[in-house]
Amino acid sequence: MGTLGLRLDTAKGTDPMQLAGVRTAAAGDATTISRLLADVIRGSYAGMLEEIPLRRLVSAQCALPRIRAEIEIPGGAPGWLGWLVAEDGAGRLVGAAACGVPVPGEGELYALAVEEGARRRGVGTALLAAATDRSRGYEAREQRVQLPVEADPALPFYRERGFTALGPKRWSRTV
Repeated sequence: MGTLGLRLDTAKGTDPMQLAGVRTAAAGDATTISRLLADVIRGSYAGMLEEIPLRRLVSAQCALPRIRAEIEIPGGAPGWLGWLVAEDGAGRLVGAAACGVPVPGEGELYALAVEEGARRRGVGTALLAAATDRSRGYEAREQRVQLPVEADPALPFYRERGFTALGPKRWSRTV
């Protein structure tokens, strides 16, 4: 997948950010993805999850060996479509997403994380669009996401993009 170059403006339009692109993650991105994902999880769920469940979530989702292995799966595994990353105009990784099609017709968004300073500038939307396009390429007609908590801070983002509740923490949309 090539890169997608976009100029993204903040809501006020005073602090434009150049998004250099969204691309498939490379082996050298694993450490940054792990750190970014851990920072986003800690920042998003501190106070919402008790300390031990929060540590378990970070440990399970952000383990560097796991992310390295997922990036390096040759040709992908059945149902796994890989990691995507978003870079700013300076080439700095500011977001990451992982997706797959584990069941025919059903895409799954496994992770979507955007650095706090790059939020509300279109980075998450660009990553979701790239993950959606990738899933459609494998005949997904639906896209799902599992959130860690019912009152997840990402709910407005997903609702604005057409996701509806399947359950308290499971959301879906037609793609």
